[in-house]
Amino acid sequence: MTTPRDRDAAGRARNARPRDAYGRPLPRGSEGVDRVPEDLVLTPDESVTEAQRLLDAGRPFSAHEVLEGAWKAAAEPDRELWRALAQLAVGLTHAQRGNARGAIALLDRGAGHLARWVGPVPAGLDIPGLLAHAEALARRIERDGADGLTTDDLSPRLRAGVA
Repeated sequence: MTTPRDRDAAGRARNARPRDAYGRPLPRGSEGVDRVPEDLVLTPDESVTEAQRLLDAGRPFSAHEVLEGAWKAAAEPDRELWRALAQLAVGLTHAQRGNARGAIALLDRGAGHLARWVGPVPAGLDIPGLLAHAEALARRIERDGADGLTTDDLSPRLRAGVA
């Protein structure tokens, strides 16, 4: 028997199942963590603040959802920067879940986009610091696997000079 897909008012597929703190779907009726609303609209500064709060809380998947919202709302050429940040957060999600291959792929992809960024940097983002963090973490996971990662590994500072 096939379960019908959740759909929004426009008929687009939406997964309404609850999720755990790592972003994995839980069975219907389970108690999950609060989700980022799909229609959340934040300024770039608010997006960075909220994404950092979620990273610091150990929820890179939710941080990804916030950054993905910023990506989809951004005008060109900023879209590529926000997409890179969302990819880094997905890489951190894979690392948190123990998926070394997925973590390396997404950290490298996001880092590649960050390395190509030119222009003004919105919201005080620390592009060099994020690039260095993503590249170092991907190489470490490549060498040692995804076990033994620390909270600091999974919650990089999005802004320069902010502890």
